[in-house]
Amino acid sequence: MTVTTPPVALPRHARPAPSSRTVIATLLGTTLVLKGAGFAFDYLGYYVGTAHGTTAAGICLTVFGIGWCLGQAVCGAMTDRMGQRTVLPLWLVASAAACVALSVVSALPAIVAIAFLLGCTMEVQRPAVSAEINERITSEAGRTRVQSWMYWMANVGVALSGAVGGYLAHEHGYRILFLLNGVACVAAAVIARRVLSPRPARVPSGAASVAYRQVLSDPALRWIAVAAVGAMISAYGLVSVLPLVMSADGLPPTALGTAMIANTVAVLVLSPPLTRLLVGRNESIRYPLAPVLAAGSLILGASMGLAALQHTVLGYAVAAVLMVPGEVCFSVALGGFLATAAPAGAIGRYQAVLSGASALASLTPLGIALALNAGGRLLVAALLMGTALLAAWACVPLARALPSRPRP
Repeated sequence: MTVTTPPVALPRHARPAPSSRTVIATLLGTTLVLKGAGFAFDYLGYYVGTAHGTTAAGICLTVFGIGWCLGQAVCGAMTDRMGQRTVLPLWLVASAAACVALSVVSALPAIVAIAFLLGCTMEVQRPAVSAEINERITSEAGRTRVQSWMYWMANVGVALSGAVGGYLAHEHGYRILFLLNGVACVAAAVIARRVLSPRPARVPSGAASVAYRQVLSDPALRWIAVAAVGAMISAYGLVSVLPLVMSADGLPPTALGTAMIANTVAVLVLSPPLTRLLVGRNESIRYPLAPVLAAGSLILGASMGLAALQHTVLGYAVAAVLMVPGEVCFSVALGGFLATAAPAGAIGRYQAVLSGASALASLTPLGIALALNAGGRLLVAALLMGTALLAAWACVPLARALPSRPRP
């Protein structure tokens, strides 16, 4: 991985700017902390379902997804215009406020409103972190590797959140989870303010500013967004589908924690060799992006379809392990695309589009809850596999668009 730190004229007594390698390592650690303490998202469904029922939980998770879509679009544009150091701390503080509010309210209308605010703010680190990676790392293969490790850290964090959160919720209740989530957001805001670049990346002289309309004119971005929606419906099943079906089985929050622990162990064991298989030691990308993404989508769909048919903690844990190769393929493919796709001054918007695609996938819990009530687990499994097949199909036109992908 090749990193560069441009020389900066420092005023007398000013602290030297952190090196690029230090910044990247710090961002990896901060991502792990944010996701590892992301209890508000992971246990929102369980919290609302316990107090207000499965349908209410589906509504809150769907409203969360709507906020996620809007928040990613706004944050991506703000990052490109104002810089990641300005934007990310502001949104993280708002996220902390939403977590604190969630810990003190109990009325369903208020929880729905807070769920929307949480959706707007909980994933705002993605555009800022991607912009920082593209500024700090010069080689496209190096960017791909760091992007894949960033997704890996996020996956480990989500699994740790489920494992730790299940125990804490069982022993101390849900409110302590939301307060800890708020503390993590404040800590991440302080770190971001200290290490991120203060200004947006310089756009080459004579280049026009890039708007969302121009970004979306990239056919490869459109097709990979479609594939991401289909794949992420299954990928986020770990924190959206599993709580619903586990609640229907009458299992306690510790059951979700057990499945998350199994997923965490599998991620820790399988991610390094699988990442080396897909991205070589010399930082060269070994396989075409579209087949890797299609394979990951199908693995995710098959594993979560299997999970929907389980009734025991062991069955859910096995399904959570089987989805890990799909998570790795998906993260490497999206990381490779981000490393090579975005022109100068548009990385925030490119990341926001892909994060927005993931957010669309989070709109499904209400549909999953209704399908569970109307057609049972077979219908839920069929819907999950169907979305995975849609993602794999989108990889066919994606493969055709990639070699001659136009830049906005």
